[in-house]
Amino acid sequence: ICVPTPVDAAWVPDVAALSAACAAVVDRARVGQLIILTSTTYVGCTRALLTVPMEARGLVVGRDVNVAFCPERLNPGSTTFAHDEVTRVIGGVTPQCADAAERLLSMISPAVHIVSTPEAAELSKLIENTFRAVNIALVNEFAEASRVLGVDAMEALEAAASKPYGFMAFSPGPGVGGHCIPCDPHYLLWRLRAEQVHSPLIEQAMATLAARPARVAERAAELLHGQGISLEGARISLVGLSYKPGVQDVRESPALVLADLLRQAGAEVTAHDPVVGRTVADAAGNPIPNGAHPNPDQVDLAIVMTMHPEVDHDWLRSAPLVLDATYRLDRSDTVVPL
Repeated sequence: ICVPTPVDAAWVPDVAALSAACAAVVDRARVGQLIILTSTTYVGCTRALLTVPMEARGLVVGRDVNVAFCPERLNPGSTTFAHDEVTRVIGGVTPQCADAAERLLSMISPAVHIVSTPEAAELSKLIENTFRAVNIALVNEFAEASRVLGVDAMEALEAAASKPYGFMAFSPGPGVGGHCIPCDPHYLLWRLRAEQVHSPLIEQAMATLAARPARVAERAAELLHGQGISLEGARISLVGLSYKPGVQDVRESPALVLADLLRQAGAEVTAHDPVVGRTVADAAGNPIPNGAHPNPDQVDLAIVMTMHPEVDHDWLRSAPLVLDATYRLDRSDTVVPL
């Protein structure tokens, strides 16, 4: 079972699709089947949506059917680790369930890591993505500090990454997107709130990441003001609409939030993303024209949000002003970091 597990506008988990899928599976389950849930979800979900209703049907889990949680591990757009090269975590409801899941997944994975319960497996996935969220929020702050201190952020971060222990490199950027980092930690926070437990570090990291597009908008206004141009009426091109390089996925993309914020301030916003290759809507539901890159004399500011591989970005050298929110472009009089 692998269906979307998003959050709503208030960052509350939306498990409607997951609940419906699990209910359909429970309704059709037959003796002898192995049922594996892979959607990232809250701790306790496997038992609540599969084990309990399955046993209410009269099926004994671990005897009649086997149930396990095994979170997916995919990195869209990356060829560094293929799906069949990554260890899979398995949490069976019973040892028999774990054994059945191991027999299946060992056919397509180089190794499996079995934990004692579905809850441990569920939490492991939330830890993975919450770890990334907290560290991305941290490295974004380092990047801001570097600019204030007159230091090249990437040079300092690459130097820190030369240490072979005690440090893991993360890259700063304009925000996070997709249905992992912006959403998954909220499944952990939501479940903890139900237990009246707060996690201030995680909560602050998620708030910081959500506010990152607003910081890009502020920086754009600062740069334009320095050129004697008001944000109202400014012609702005967003370079890249998807949430990460090499993918067409625009779910939760910070570029969509940024487009809405800039338009609220009166800017004229267009986009150049040949990988997405279509018009998409901003966070308010208004279309963002997405076409060929603009002529340099037809744009006041280009904001680089995503740099896709094999896409020509040479035209940015002629743009009057470029805000590089990816920290990947060489600096110049006209190219400045976020």
